[in-house]
Amino acid sequence: MILKEDFYYPPADSYRKLHIYLPDDYASGKNTYPVMYFFDGHNLFFDQDATFGRSWRFLDYLHSWNKDLIFVGMECSHDGNARLYEYMPYPTNSKYLREAPCIGDATLQWIVNDIKPSIDSRFPTIPNRQCTAIGGSSMGGLMAFYGATAYNHVFSKAACVSSSFIFCPRTVLSALDHCNIDPDTRIYLSYGGLEVRGIKDPWAEDHSSYVYRCNKSVQNKLDRTGAATMLYFQKGGRHCEEDWEKQIPVFMPWLWQA
Repeated sequence: MILKEDFYYPPADSYRKLHIYLPDDYASGKNTYPVMYFFDGHNLFFDQDATFGRSWRFLDYLHSWNKDLIFVGMECSHDGNARLYEYMPYPTNSKYLREAPCIGDATLQWIVNDIKPSIDSRFPTIPNRQCTAIGGSSMGGLMAFYGATAYNHVFSKAACVSSSFIFCPRTVLSALDHCNIDPDTRIYLSYGGLEVRGIKDPWAEDHSSYVYRCNKSVQNKLDRTGAATMLYFQKGGRHCEEDWEKQIPVFMPWLWQA
C-alpha cells in the first residue's frame, strides 16, 4: 500500500508530499517494522510521478523482498533550483548554489523532529536507531550521508547513491571530524562510470576519477571511525533512476543484513 499525503515543511512555509509504503500485512496489527526515509519520494514508486518519467520502481523490489519495512519517500520542491538549496547541508562555493541560502540542515531537522515522530506515532514502527535508515541519490545521496553522520543518533544506516560530494568534498571530510559515529553504522556509497558530464569517465575503471576519489576519501575517513562501509562502482552506470534501480538489490540487503 502506498499513501500519499501533504506534510508541512517549515523552512519554506509550504507543504511537501510524503509517499509512504506500508507492507501488505500492515493492517493485521501483528507486526512492527523498521523504517527507511528516502529523498525525492516522487521518483521512488511510480513512473507517472517521476520527474523524468522513470522511477526507481522500488515497489517491485519491496513486494518481492523477504524483509518487511515501512518506506517513507519525501518529496522536494519542484520550483526552479529550490531542490538544490533544500538538499545542500554543507557550506559551498558552488556557482549553482549562490542564489539562495542552503537549508539542508533545516530539511534534516524537519525529518528528525517532525516527520519521524509523526510516522512513529501513527504506524507500528520500531523507532530506535538500529531500525532507522535514510537514503537518496545525487543531492539526496549527499543529504542521506549528512543525516547518517550529523544525526547518527537517529540513523544507523544510509544509502548514499551517486552522492553529490563534488560540490563540497573538503567540507564533507572536515565535518566528519566533528561527528560522533557509532561503530554500529552502515553507509553505502556508489558512483557510476557514465556519470561525469554524461559520457564515459575514462578513468573510472582504473579507480582514479575525481568522483571515485571523492567517494574513496569519504569511505577512508568513515572506516577510521569503525563504521561499516561499502563503495560500489556501477560500470556503465548513468546518473538516473533507471540505473539506480539496479543498485537496490545491492544496497538494501547489505544495509539491512542481520
